Amino acid sequence: MGGLGKTTLAKNVYDNKKVKESFVCRAWITVYQSFKMEMVLQNMIKQFYETMKESIPEGMDAMDVISLSGLLKKYLEDKRYAIVFDDVWGLEFWEFIKSVLPDKGTGSRIVITTRHVDIVGESRFHHVHNLQPLPLESSLELFCKKAFQGSRCPSELEKISIDIVKRCAGLQLAIVAIGGALARKQNNKLEWQKFNEGLGSQLESIPRLESITKILSLSYNDLPHYLKPCFLYFAIFPEDYSINCAKLIRLWIAEGFVEGKKGMSFEQRAEEYLNELIHRSLVQLSEIILKKAEELSFCHVLGDEDSSFNGKFRRGSVQKGTNTIPMETIHRNAQIRSLLLFDIDAVPKLLTGISFTNFELFKVLDFEDAPLYSVPEDLGNLFHLRFLSLRRTKVKMLPKSIGKLQNLQTLDLKYSLVDVLPVEITKLKKLRHILAYSYQLNPEGRFLTTRGVHIGEGIGSMLDLQKLCYVEANNGRGLIEELGKLRQLRRLGIVNLMEEDEPSMCASISNMKYLESLIIFSKDDGILNLQTISDPPRYLRTLGLQGGLSRLLDWLPVLQNLVHVVLVNSRLSYDPMEVLQSLPNILDLSLSNVHGGECFCLAELGFQKLKVLCLSDMKRLKTLKIHEGALPVLECLEIGPCPQMEVPSVICLLKTLTRIDFFCMPREFACSMLPQDGQNYHIVEHVPNVFFH
Repeated sequence: MGGLGKTTLAKNVYDNKKVKESFVCRAWITVYQSFKMEMVLQNMIKQFYETMKESIPEGMDAMDVISLSGLLKKYLEDKRYAIVFDDVWGLEFWEFIKSVLPDKGTGSRIVITTRHVDIVGESRFHHVHNLQPLPLESSLELFCKKAFQGSRCPSELEKISIDIVKRCAGLQLAIVAIGGALARKQNNKLEWQKFNEGLGSQLESIPRLESITKILSLSYNDLPHYLKPCFLYFAIFPEDYSINCAKLIRLWIAEGFVEGKKGMSFEQRAEEYLNELIHRSLVQLSEIILKKAEELSFCHVLGDEDSSFNGKFRRGSVQKGTNTIPMETIHRNAQIRSLLLFDIDAVPKLLTGISFTNFELFKVLDFEDAPLYSVPEDLGNLFHLRFLSLRRTKVKMLPKSIGKLQNLQTLDLKYSLVDVLPVEITKLKKLRHILAYSYQLNPEGRFLTTRGVHIGEGIGSMLDLQKLCYVEANNGRGLIEELGKLRQLRRLGIVNLMEEDEPSMCASISNMKYLESLIIFSKDDGILNLQTISDPPRYLRTLGLQGGLSRLLDWLPVLQNLVHVVLVNSRLSYDPMEVLQSLPNILDLSLSNVHGGECFCLAELGFQKLKVLCLSDMKRLKTLKIHEGALPVLECLEIGPCPQMEVPSVICLLKTLTRIDFFCMPREFACSMLPQDGQNYHIVEHVPNVFFH
């Protein structure tokens, strides 16, 4: 039965710290009812390699089931792995999957969740845990935790609370949803009584399996009007799809769901909406969302089992390998406003034979990951378009007609092949997000090369821009000076900044009061001189600088909100830790070739919140000194390549470490920390996961 908490229980175990420490590699796989075995195997392999921080094998996406099975078996042969298959629908899936997962006595574990009893048999699994509905006492405890935020239930609401909990029949999903809905109401007996009476009239004389649908539908009905379309929008995404919150917010805004509020940007307001839905525990209710969305003609999902669009609908979602779409049906449906593609094998005729003229009322076109090579010239006919994503497509050029898209808010070109934006782009005064870059990572996860886009002068007139990353700065000083007019920017990325343009860059940044993320790459790793920023952006949370620094920025200590700092090729003549460790809120610090000295010294009480520390490409670094009291909550440490470094004995002081990765270190360095006969093994033996790459 759905709603008992099978997935929640399995996820809590999967994410448990002790479980993470016990297995070398892990994977979580959601099994769709109409799964494709190639995709399941590819997903497993990717997750295992990512856990080990290894490069995913080239050509894997083109492999068949037999090749993928062989690759998986070989990779896992001597490893202790853990894998969860969530929501398994059929016995044939399990019979196949157990044949490709090796059992070499390493203590590996396989967990499945299923709502189908026939899959479970005595001979198939070592242990079967049948989840039962929660007893009344536990149900009431869970309900109060959600409805009263952990406080005690007011005495005048005790009887009503018990009555409501009984109606939920011990189903955790229903209890959490109802508790979340009531948490937004005042603790008023009359209001709660009305809610309870409505619940009761809906649930009379129906089986328990149907009751959860009714309960969760009531949670939807109880939503304020502005949250209902945001809630239904989750139906557009495939089941258990990992949704990027920033993208979701941009889509909501493009669809017109977000109401303005004085003193807040639309993005901030949308973030409030998302937090409220999370607080109500409604984000996870995929089956209920899909049913309600179809009932209201909010959207229609086209997948392997449904190859036609029927009836009237506002939004189309094309999912899971579909390679034909009856575009004539969409053409006849004058109501459609949005089309989003997910994991399709071929681009529909929409982009290969039919003019955009037929779809001029579209607000959203999302072709992320689609096998798309060009965009029709008449793109400009989509006057109402607000969101256009060509992320990870093969598109190389945008048509000049894009200048006609006067309502466009988001242009997402990340990891596409577009490297120049047409000059007409500056006509788009409502554009809020230009995302256009790609970068390659080396095996250590550091930046190798970053490519932005070339934008001509005139960008200073696009006053609504919130995100602009990354821009090639070698188009001249005029472009850099114009950036100073973009006073609403929250995120800015600059590539190939030339030394002669740095004073103009400093003046422009001084005007960006709301900037939260700033990443700058100097041209050819030349000197970065940003000392003359007169008014540093005090809301800055992310700072990334690649290029030489004569000294750390004088205004750096002013940035009390900094959380992430990346410095690459700074080539400082002194230890920068004295300045960096005083930043009170820094969580993640990555330093690559920042110091030519032999020692890094972390003082007592330094980096009190730091969780991730990465040190790489320090050719002369020998010693890492960490005084007692420094790095009290550090979880991950990455070191290397640092060819001269001695084994840091101070690692034994870092009791909170869960993982250490050493990259390209000398063989004798690595051998000294091996469990068998390693003279320095005692330094790292308290760390659950130690890897050498």
